[in-house]
Parts: sequence; structure tokens; C-alpha cells
Amino acid sequence: MEEFDERSYNLTLSKTSVPQTENSDRNKRVFKFRNIDVIVYATVIIFGIGSWVDINGLWVELPAMITEGLPEGWKLPSYLSIIIQIANIGPLIVTLCNVFAPGKLNNNGVIYCILGIGSLACLFLAFFWKTTAYVAGEERSIVLLILQFFLALVDCTTSVVFLPFMTLFKSDYMTAYFIGEGMSGMIPSLVALGQGSGSVSCVNVSSTNATTNITTYNVYPQSNPPNFPVRDFFVFLFAMVFFSGIAFTLLKYCSYYEEEYAVENDDEEASEDSRCHSYELSNGEHSGSVTFSDPTTIGQSQSALVNENRKHQTAVTLSKTQDSIRVEKIAEHSISKLRYAYFLILTAFLNSLTNSVLPSIQTFSCMPYGISVYHLTAVLYNIANPVACFIVLVYSSTSCVVISFLSFLGSLAAAIILYTAAASPSPLLVGTKSGEVLIVIVWVLGGLLLTYSKVTIATVFRQYGTRALMWIGVMQQVGSFFGAILFYLIINVWVLFKSAPYCPV
Repeated sequence: MEEFDERSYNLTLSKTSVPQTENSDRNKRVFKFRNIDVIVYATVIIFGIGSWVDINGLWVELPAMITEGLPEGWKLPSYLSIIIQIANIGPLIVTLCNVFAPGKLNNNGVIYCILGIGSLACLFLAFFWKTTAYVAGEERSIVLLILQFFLALVDCTTSVVFLPFMTLFKSDYMTAYFIGEGMSGMIPSLVALGQGSGSVSCVNVSSTNATTNITTYNVYPQSNPPNFPVRDFFVFLFAMVFFSGIAFTLLKYCSYYEEEYAVENDDEEASEDSRCHSYELSNGEHSGSVTFSDPTTIGQSQSALVNENRKHQTAVTLSKTQDSIRVEKIAEHSISKLRYAYFLILTAFLNSLTNSVLPSIQTFSCMPYGISVYHLTAVLYNIANPVACFIVLVYSSTSCVVISFLSFLGSLAAAIILYTAAASPSPLLVGTKSGEVLIVIVWVLGGLLLTYSKVTIATVFRQYGTRALMWIGVMQQVGSFFGAILFYLIINVWVLFKSAPYCPV
């Protein structure tokens, strides 16, 4: 019998002790809640905020900028919506690179590039947003429009690079990213609300006819001065994008965050297989001698060794059984091509509603019920987005039936909103308290249901890897693009909606 190999024993002992040390260090983490690390979760949220915070911030700041005398006036939002769709060239280029040259594009470099462009564009806007120039004989806000293109290019591209990056982490952190994406609309809205952006008062103005000596009274909207200037708002947006870049650096390069990376089980299974085969009887020429990697078997009789061989055969059988169970589990979580395509199409439809259709008709839907209802709905709708992501964290259904049913309910709420916009300025229950309450509830429930559905679909696709999430990002932009183009034509070209007055007579 061969001599005891102390080096082999120490190596085997060290291999078995390392995972125990890592697990004990992981269990010692103070900021643990369920299966997530709170610090890592919060960092992912900050990273997600950088996805759309600058464009969302620009949109909510438009009323304050327009009231300061931009030459485009209230036509400016329609210009911006078209520029955003042109900026979809960014995700198109990234998608083509990933399809025709997979693995060649440095995703980390792209993320740093777009966050750098976004932060610089916000900083330049803080000081030059009022700069105008004459183009084709008309005065235009040329600097604002150019920088807005770069902001849109950045935010559209995040859909196809941020989501694939999140495959680096456990699936539990996918909801954190969508919470951050939702907060990218909520935080600027709250800041703009504190600024008083778009705040309008109805002023009663009297005028007397000198000839007839008759006095008439008219109500006109008057914009209230903001609590702080537009420059400070864009500096705030610059800081948000900058902190998002810092969060990305920590997530990618800080060792503390690496422990929350998604761990593959291949190495662990391979080590288990090697331990199963460590007991082996030799055949042929040296049939009486046995080589062991486990020192505890030294000194056993040949009958004991035969028993060990039987145990090995049993272990191999159990290992094969476990492999078949794993295959069955994988089959359970697999997805058919039809369902895969259905979820992608549904993602495009849901994002066309949340990102394009509903925001473009919000004034038509809410203004008939009053200015206060409009502002309240705008804030609560943006808050509903991250709240829906928190709900996904607590309970996330992967059932196609459940997702389809919730998507149907959200679409039904969107249909009611569309009706109120089409019936403006005199929709159902206008001028009543019940109408004001109902329109706010429908907007909030619609936002919750639609956001929950699209985040749940993205969570389902998380288990299928980077490429699957890239296609989710592509379909998000496709849906947003077609929704924006369609409703630009409906609102600005065909003029099928009529605005309610700010101050009803």
C-alpha cells in the first residue's frame, strides 16, 4: 500500500475549508435582509437612477424654462419628443454591434462614456440653456436642442447596456435597478414641485371700456416665479448622473460588491463529482493495490475496500439521479420561443404606454379636472413607478397568465385615460369631486399595473442571460419610439385632442 501523501491531504483539506470561510464571512454581513445586501441594493438603485434622470428632469423643468421666454414657447415639448426618437440611433448601434460582433463591444466602456456625456450635458445646460441663434430666419434655442439630443442619446442607450450589466448580480437585485429607474422620474418631479416649476395662478383681471363705461372681468393664468433658478436644477441633475457613475464604479470594481455577484454552480458540481470519484479500485496489472486521496481509508482491509467501491458506485448513481433532477428543473424554467416572442412584444406595448402614450396625453386627461389635480397626478404617477418595483421585490409572479391579466388591467386603465383625453375639455364627471378622485386613482393604478408587469417580465428574462436582457432593452425603445411617433402625429399634426383652459370661466 502506498505511503500517506501529506501534501495531497493538506491540499484536500484546504479546498474543503475555503468555502466554509467564505460562507462565514458572507453570513457576518451586518446589512443583510433576506437574500440581499442593503448597501449593494442601495448602490444599484443609485446606478439605476442615472438611466433616465436627465431627460425626465428636462421634461419636468420645461414649464419653468418656457415661462422665462424661450422662443419656441409651448411647441418646445413636441420638438423634444422628436429629438428623443432620433436619439434611438444610440441603442441601434449598440444592438447591431452585439448581434454582428458579439463580445467585441466593451460594455463597461460604453457605460462610462454615456454617463460622462450625460453629466457634461447637464453641466453645460446649467449655464447655456437660454442661448439662442437664428436658424432659417427664426430664433431657436439651439444650445438647448443640441444638448437635449445628447441627453436623449445617453438615456436611450442605457436601456441596452445597463440591463445586460445587471446580469452580473443575483436576480434579487434586478428590482433594485428598476426602482432606481422609476426614481429617475420621481426625484426630479419632487424637486421641480419644490421649485414651483409650472405653478400657475388664476388672476382675475378687470378692464373698463372708456366709451360705454362698462367693466368686464376675465380670468387669466399667471406663472408664479420659481423658488430657485433653472440653473440650480440642472446642477442637481449633473450631481445625480455623477453619483450614478460612482455607483457603477463601486459595483464593478469594489471587492465588497463582488460577493453579491451571480454565482454559477458548475465549479461546485465539478468538485462534488471529483469527491465522488476519489475512491477507486485499480484494475488490470496492479489489481490488489489501491490509490486513495482520502487518508482516512488507509489501513482498511480488501473487503472494506470493496465496500468502499460499492459506496462509490452508489454515489455515482446518486450523482446521475441528481443530474437528471437538475435537468428536469432546467426544463421547468425553460421558455418556449412563442412565449419568448410574446413577452418581448408585450414589453414593447407596455413601454409604449408608460414612456410615450400616457405622458403625452396627461395634460389633456387631467387639466379638465383642475390644475391641482394635474400636478397631484403627475407626482403620484411618478411615485407609483418605484412603488411597483418594491412590490415585485416582495412578490413576483412568473406565470404568463398572471402577467397577461395584470397587463390587461393596466391597459384597461390606459384606455380610460385615453377616453378622458379624447373627451377633453368635457370628459365624464368633470367639475365634480368624484371625477377628480377617480381620475387620480385610475392614473395611479394604471402606473402600478403597467410598471409591475414590465418589471416582472424583465425579472423572468434575467435567468436567460445578458442577450435576453439586451432584447428587453431593445423592445423597450422600440415600443417607446412607435408610441411617441404615433401620438406626435395625433396631437400635433391631426390635432385630435383639445386642451382644457388653465383657468375655467
